Amino acid sequence: WFPGYTLDADVLVENMRPPVKSRLGFDWDTVHDLNPRLVMGSISGFGQDGPYAERGGVDQITQGMSGLMSVTGEPGRGPFRAGIPISDLSAGLYLAIGVLAALHDRERTGQGRWVRTSLLESMLSMMDFQAARWTVDGEVPPQEGNHHPTLIPMGCFASSDGHVNVAGPSGRLWRGFCEAIGRPDLPEDDRFATGPARSSHRGELNGIIADVLRTRTTAEWVEVFAAAGVPAGPVYTMDQVFADPQIEHLAMTAGLDHPTLGHQDVLRHPVTMTGPDGVGTTVRLHTPDPGEHTDEVLAEAGFTTDEIAALHAGGIV
Repeated sequence: WFPGYTLDADVLVENMRPPVKSRLGFDWDTVHDLNPRLVMGSISGFGQDGPYAERGGVDQITQGMSGLMSVTGEPGRGPFRAGIPISDLSAGLYLAIGVLAALHDRERTGQGRWVRTSLLESMLSMMDFQAARWTVDGEVPPQEGNHHPTLIPMGCFASSDGHVNVAGPSGRLWRGFCEAIGRPDLPEDDRFATGPARSSHRGELNGIIADVLRTRTTAEWVEVFAAAGVPAGPVYTMDQVFADPQIEHLAMTAGLDHPTLGHQDVLRHPVTMTGPDGVGTTVRLHTPDPGEHTDEVLAEAGFTTDEIAALHAGGIV
């Protein structure tokens, strides 16, 4: 930090390898001394300490190390990565939750906190019941393809023109599901009468369901299941996603103009808030180019126009 300038931000977020911030002079002890109210958020690959702390980490590495890839894909054909950077996304979300909690705590204590997570920790947390199958029951979860690992029937089946996801694993849903596919006899079959029995005979049951669902289109089945109160939905490609009437109604995209790329439609934040002033806007600015706001940030920190120009001239910013 430059002598004579103060750090008066509310939150500082960084995602460098743990030793780097100390080398650059903005480790937690340093910034906390400069501004005790500051909340600092850190995301690393594997944690701030430990045997892997100094390693660089990326999403796919932690998809593998967390066990996600071992339970993704069809039996005997894996491992497979998820189609999105799930550990990157989950780490950002978990950190944001932690930062918000720390800001709330600061209002009570007057002191900031160092909030930290890692790609590995966040991905392990996302493993949820699959992790619990090992930690609680000592079971190593296998791959189950497009069917739920423990709830039957809940999965993806071929229709006459595509695929349909259905969920009728128990109770009213199971009975309604069987009525909807024209097999009201299935709940009375000892092989399928209970959840454990259906799990033990999952291959037989999924085969029976697959044969029935192939006889009609995805759209027809979705309507049939909706009328029966059974959750169901199509499997879309991305162009079909944004043509869906419910997704259009939700207005998940917002248009904005980028200074060099022109008009773009971008995804909005999935949370909306309504208050006395109406529904808040969730997309305000385009994604900034590298360094686009450097001068504004430096001016906010107290640097003069001449000082900022000198920093540019010296190749510092």
